[in-house]
Amino acid sequence: MEESPQALTYTNALRESSFLQQLIDKKLEFEWAPTQIVSDDPDKGLGRAKADELFPQRLKRIMGQPTTDFGLVSAYFVPTDAGVKSFVAFAQRGVKVKVLTNALEATDVPAVHAGYAKRRKELLKAGVQLYELRRVATTDLGGRQVGIWGSSGSSLHAKTFAVDGSRVFVGSFNFDPRSAKLNTELGFVIESPALAHDIEINFATRVPNYAYELQLSDKGHLYWIAHDGDRTVRYYKEPGTSFWLRAFIRFLSFLPVDSLL
Repeated sequence: MEESPQALTYTNALRESSFLQQLIDKKLEFEWAPTQIVSDDPDKGLGRAKADELFPQRLKRIMGQPTTDFGLVSAYFVPTDAGVKSFVAFAQRGVKVKVLTNALEATDVPAVHAGYAKRRKELLKAGVQLYELRRVATTDLGGRQVGIWGSSGSSLHAKTFAVDGSRVFVGSFNFDPRSAKLNTELGFVIESPALAHDIEINFATRVPNYAYELQLSDKGHLYWIAHDGDRTVRYYKEPGTSFWLRAFIRFLSFLPVDSLL
């Protein structure tokens, strides 16, 4: 197994990692910040946890409502009708809302994409900025790393968000019904303007290089913008996907399965 191509690729990446070398040399810079752990009651797995003690409610009490900025990174983003109303309300109050999730070509769970895809237009109309991580091959990176947004040859798996340039959440919680109602989740709320600023900077500088930016045409049709160096490419269908996959996602979007996603 150690001699398999996959294992060699992994060990070579570790060997060449500047992060690992800094860790070994004890040269990593630490960001010291007050941190709170947030977790679900294990009774949730048995259906016995109280509604106001579920993870989303606990997290909301600690994080508070955003007033200026909200930057979200979620591998499986299924906002549901209630979530869309919240995001729209944020945007209407002047909060700058940015969301990064997987593009259909990059996700490892296409069915989940259906719960998000049908709500994109409503979010965009409200002023929410949507980005979808592209499928990135190792050769496309030229030796560079995608960092917290994903890894070479893989889809996005990060679950984090920043609020008002001051607080950051990092944990297992996805913005989807399974995380909210079924899974027992855990995460950390970090009071750190420096880390929140890092997420904001990444949205401004790195995300456009690795993700499609979604827009609405004057006629209300979706299109995807990809930035490749000095070249900008527009796609009018889900990039990198087949007709049958798009048809499958569209079919699922009509079914009442959000609670299972």
